[in-house]
Amino acid sequence: MADLKTMKGISERDRAELAEAEKLLGPEPNSMGIVKNYFWGRVREDLLFPYPEAVSAEETARCDQLLAEVEDYLRNEHPATEIDQNQEIPRWVVDRLFKLGVLGMTISKEHGGLGMGITSYNRVLEMIGRYCGSTAVLVSAHQSIGCKAILLFGTDEQKQRWLPHLATDWLSAFCLSEPNVGCDAGGQETRCEKSEDGEFFILNGEKKWATSGAISAIFTVMAKQKMSDGDERVTALVCTPDMEGVDIYQKNRSKCGIRGTWQARIRFNNVRVPKANVLHKEGKGLNVALSCLNYGRCTLSAGMLGGARRAMDQAIKWSQTRYQFQRPLAEFELMRKRIAHMSALVYAMDAVLYATTGFLDRKDEDIMVETAICKVFCSEMGWQAVNDAVQIMGGESYMSENEIERIFRDSRINLIVEGANEVMQRFIFGYGGKQLAEYMLPIKEAVGWDKEQSAFGNIGRIVRNMLNLRMMRAAMPLGLEVYFHVRRRMPRITKVDARLRPHADRLARLVRELSHQFKIQSKRFEEKILDRQCVQARIGDIALYIHAYACTLSKLDRQLRLNGQDAAEFERDRTAAEHFFAIAELEIAQRLAELYQNADDSMLAAADAALKYTETLPNDLFIIPERSPNAMGTGRKPKQGGIKQFPGDKHKEEPQQAGRA
Repeated sequence: MADLKTMKGISERDRAELAEAEKLLGPEPNSMGIVKNYFWGRVREDLLFPYPEAVSAEETARCDQLLAEVEDYLRNEHPATEIDQNQEIPRWVVDRLFKLGVLGMTISKEHGGLGMGITSYNRVLEMIGRYCGSTAVLVSAHQSIGCKAILLFGTDEQKQRWLPHLATDWLSAFCLSEPNVGCDAGGQETRCEKSEDGEFFILNGEKKWATSGAISAIFTVMAKQKMSDGDERVTALVCTPDMEGVDIYQKNRSKCGIRGTWQARIRFNNVRVPKANVLHKEGKGLNVALSCLNYGRCTLSAGMLGGARRAMDQAIKWSQTRYQFQRPLAEFELMRKRIAHMSALVYAMDAVLYATTGFLDRKDEDIMVETAICKVFCSEMGWQAVNDAVQIMGGESYMSENEIERIFRDSRINLIVEGANEVMQRFIFGYGGKQLAEYMLPIKEAVGWDKEQSAFGNIGRIVRNMLNLRMMRAAMPLGLEVYFHVRRRMPRITKVDARLRPHADRLARLVRELSHQFKIQSKRFEEKILDRQCVQARIGDIALYIHAYACTLSKLDRQLRLNGQDAAEFERDRTAAEHFFAIAELEIAQRLAELYQNADDSMLAAADAALKYTETLPNDLFIIPERSPNAMGTGRKPKQGGIKQFPGDKHKEEPQQAGRA
């Protein structure tokens, strides 16, 4: 298979970015997952149908019991409003969650946990998300990335040393982001090097956004290490806050939403970390980080689903009981439009989330694009659903006691964390279509016209390669598609209930069109497609909606085959699914149209003009990124008066100084 880095005409920056991405992602799995197959025009029915359920009946029953206990606590005791208003989750809440088993759900029974799988864990996260977004994030950060690194990559000795505490009384944190590192996980500036005796790693650097870092007993730190081959790679180290040189200089910062969670800022100054605290292998830290993110993206989605479902239920009930113009809001068509929209999106979010957890529970090999789609879809659709609820409830939705405004604020961060959605759109396009692009590249080089080659050289090369039967078997169908727009045969979807056949056929057509347009746009833009992020995002969105359509179809197929369902609930679900199919088709049609008819040129011109104008404004009028490479120290210092401060223990100000601007 060809290497995209060898493609003619790409810039050195793009070549370096491709190389860095390959280093981050590692080798391709031997078997392509569901979404990558969409790009090839195929549907992996064996992975999608029946709807994935990898949880035993025994575990499902245990999880049902736990859910009942958790909901009873959340409904009757949990101080969600106080957590939001006071910007802190009390320790007694953390202790109660440990006692319930929630904070040790995925840790094995051998190590003191409940030993439950990913689906069960996400069901509980969804329940918590219905009542308190802050608590959902705390639980998620502890288990999905904090504990998960040790669960996946710890040695037997490390697990025995740390997991019993993490299941019963220790919180954990994950230190990846830095002042200059957000979505660029490979750009770590924190460094570690071996001590002369080889017994320690000397750690230096700074981390931010470490959820629960100030209240955790243990955290995993990502740091660059110079390897024996001269290359720099990331190593994962387990640290504790009592190590000399660890300085939690800011416990938290006041923020818009998920206000009860604490995100620490931590400095590491010549911290001596024992070599026994290395997770996985030296230089393999990004494998640890990316593997954990697969789980974190699901639990983020579960919390978002819980919040969206709670907001939807509240808004629908409001629409039935709030009267204007002598009739309930629910009778107005524009309100019904929002109700149907919420119902469709929440059903599809549920379908995507629990399909993805099913893939993880059954240990599918290639699921990185699927977890990325889960995160983007659930965060975007959840935000839209909560926004619908706010609009239905009107001014009362802005009142704190009605809870919707808290869900609204808590939801917004989900479009940013665990990989900003704009980055994920490009990832879905780039990693989803990578193997197809590598398949097409040698065909283009063999029989395509090379602008850098003479006409005689082009003709000789093309004729010579046309005599190669193996090459022509691959080139002819591709040539018909990209030059004459002859679409290939649709994939067949055979494993659905007969009543869903029309929807399955529509899905098959959409999958074929995604594959066709990926090839067309690759030919149209050639190497320049690496810079056309709007084109990448449109194709990424098409793949996202196709996958959500497929998961929704699979879930509805399962429901049709079940007996004993509540009639009203099933009818709600069936119509919600069918409305989502219609919404998804419209969204895909819009993205397809925008591939050819869009405002990209005027957008770029307007962006250039806005950027040039803002360059004329003095930096000291604005807040500037703290480690900006071109403007550090030149911006306006944000005023802190009236904003609650969370200094670290070593940096507490005198009472009379606290809160000054």
